[in-house]
Amino acid sequence: MPGNQGWGAGRGPQRLATVSFLNLRPRHSFAARAARCGQHLRLVTVVLLCPSSPCLSWKRIVGVFFLPFVLPAFAPRFKQEQSLTLGGAHPPQPRFNWSHLTPLELKNRSMGLGTASTGRGKPHFTLEGHKFLIFGGSIHYFRVPREYWRDRLLKLKACGFNTVTTYVPWNLHEPERGKFDFSGNLDLEAFVLMAAEIGLWVILRPGPYICSEMDLGGLPSWLLRDPRLLLRTTSKGFTEAVEKYFDHLIPRVIPLQYRQGGPVIAVQVENEYGSFNKDKTYMPYLHKALLRRGIVEFLLTSDGEKNVLSGYTKGVLAAINLQKVHKNTFSQLHKVQRDKPLLVMEYWIGWFDRWGDKHHVKDAKEVERAVSEFIKYEISFNVYMFHGGTNFGFMNGATYFGKHTGVVTSYDYDAVLTEAGDYTEKYFKLQKLFESVSATPLPQVPKLTPKAVYPPLRPSLYLPLWDALSYLNEPVRSRQPVNMENLPINNGSGQSYGLVLYERSICSGGRLCAHAHDMAQVFLDETMIGILNENNKDLHIPELGDCRYLRILVENQGRVNFSWQIQNEQKGITGSVSINNSSLEGFTIYSLEMKMSFFERLRSATWKPVPESHQGPALYRGTLKAGPSPKDTFLSLLNWNYGFVFINGRNLGRYWNIGPQKTLYLPGVWLHPEDNEVILFEKMLSGSDIKSTDKPML
Repeated sequence: MPGNQGWGAGRGPQRLATVSFLNLRPRHSFAARAARCGQHLRLVTVVLLCPSSPCLSWKRIVGVFFLPFVLPAFAPRFKQEQSLTLGGAHPPQPRFNWSHLTPLELKNRSMGLGTASTGRGKPHFTLEGHKFLIFGGSIHYFRVPREYWRDRLLKLKACGFNTVTTYVPWNLHEPERGKFDFSGNLDLEAFVLMAAEIGLWVILRPGPYICSEMDLGGLPSWLLRDPRLLLRTTSKGFTEAVEKYFDHLIPRVIPLQYRQGGPVIAVQVENEYGSFNKDKTYMPYLHKALLRRGIVEFLLTSDGEKNVLSGYTKGVLAAINLQKVHKNTFSQLHKVQRDKPLLVMEYWIGWFDRWGDKHHVKDAKEVERAVSEFIKYEISFNVYMFHGGTNFGFMNGATYFGKHTGVVTSYDYDAVLTEAGDYTEKYFKLQKLFESVSATPLPQVPKLTPKAVYPPLRPSLYLPLWDALSYLNEPVRSRQPVNMENLPINNGSGQSYGLVLYERSICSGGRLCAHAHDMAQVFLDETMIGILNENNKDLHIPELGDCRYLRILVENQGRVNFSWQIQNEQKGITGSVSINNSSLEGFTIYSLEMKMSFFERLRSATWKPVPESHQGPALYRGTLKAGPSPKDTFLSLLNWNYGFVFINGRNLGRYWNIGPQKTLYLPGVWLHPEDNEVILFEKMLSGSDIKSTDKPML
């Protein structure tokens, strides 16, 4: 049979089939089981030909198993126990030979990824008719500098994985309505083709919603402009936007599919919809939208183990996401599809971090045990994350469990590779495990990416925010405050990320009330008088002798990426601003998106020498000397407070002294030889020097 070629090709005579069945429950004999069920045993003698010995011993008369009479009673139970319970049975480890099942080797293609079941055996995946297990690892191309894609993919292959999985972030690919970007670090096609060149299959997860701890779960923020539009439903406004996005995305995917000679063997429909479950017609709609545009490869969904039933879509394989393996891991999945192979689409081998929370780690031995169990029971899996990368810029999401909390800049995730692509204990444990079940040697492990410690730098020049306002785009003047998404900028798409400054003259004090999301600093002229957030919606303004400028600087700290809360993630000031219950009107609104063009304009600004100490939002400029051959490093800002770091105009992300993250990853490929411009936008209070280290502090 073709399926056998992928599992033990090239090996000598084997007696695994009978022995493996005996070992399903070694502590209980067949006789004991049969007796408990009231079965009567008969002795049936079957002589096996033994090529390794001419003699016939009682040990080799394996036919004394009473199989024709006993197994019919137990086969269903064995199947169920083996499908739903891990840890009890110990089938022998097979050796896999998939050397002929790689994108480079498979030239004649017709069948793609599928499912099959042989006799009374468990259902399994097939690839071009050969039995196949998915050993997947997640790498998000948009979280990794393009120059390092090859390094990370080679390390995935060298560890023993055969598949890479990635999300596709709608918000990055369509930053403005109708304006698409698939260039540079967002070149999806280049990433997929590189994976094929290295010998990896690809599972694409194009959303439209992806979660992924990204701002709004990867949905574009301009969808929030229309209050009638309901996210992740068949609401007219949402489906119209999805249709246009898919019209640009899917034609790029079509030639990358398996049947077209590409490496994409499967496509995921949406993501974790079972926990959202607002519209029963939504998932079937997306299923048809993909088919209608020419997606012909294997389709699947992905849900938490408790939400499989509500996320199930007819005609699509249901896969599960999980953090730990336990006795009833697959019980819900078994209810919706008994005749399909098991796929763990996300095995969380670590976790993301949030500001003000602890750094999460997961024991490497626990990961090794779980993956070993998957292999023993022929369960396909995807390790989330193999390499997490970084939430560069403003792409981080947030959680909301009674309180809004932003996700940190690092997406290290305690993954198999570190944020900077270095090896971990998990890497070597998994590599050793995969090597033990591989019939062919694994590729050579790539060399480490070198790191460097650069001389400390002390910013020499600074520019208070108030002096930088004239270098921003033309402000919006409005009778009432306008939330970030509804500002009339960016071709009618509003503002997605960064900060918004609301300014108005006032001549009296009193109780100020405003709904600000996520955090707002309130100033009288240039002096901060308090902070507004979701839990603090008012503050006292002292009596004024003269008219002063009321300034409210609001930061988007990341839109919630999970749960129904995504519908209410408008940022900036939402609603009116009042003093003593009297609404204020006539605002000047500045958009601080911190784009590259802004920093280019700042070169003509009149910067000032940095004072001993400065309180309030300001930009600080210095020079990082990287030498003739720049290398990766980590910036340490331990004596700074809260803000963002820009290297040569690139936004590395947020720093915050509440932790847990204490350093920012700086890829060497983003540095110029010798001098590099470093600009900090510090919101609170100036620090002193900026140091670098060759080891992260997470």
